[in-house]
Amino acid sequence: MKDEKMLEMLAALIDGAFANHYSTKENKVDTKLELAPQEEQPETPLYESIEDYTAQTGKRFRMTKRQKELGYTREEAFKLTYGGSN
Repeated sequence: MKDEKMLEMLAALIDGAFANHYSTKENKVDTKLELAPQEEQPETPLYESIEDYTAQTGKRFRMTKRQKELGYTREEAFKLTYGGSN
């Protein structure tokens, strides 16, 4: 009896997940990716330049695929990411 109740609960959970996934309602999630400078970036550390980033982190600054697709230079991508002055 306990196993039957567990199977019923599991089946209801799975049915609910499929019903939500395959529903005819339009998802209101915006899938567009826009790269615009953000006004506030409190979580990201501020680096003066790409060289400063490399010196502090020991890593090379890498552009995202999206930044490359949009034709940004490394300096422009760095400014968008960290707000540097370079």
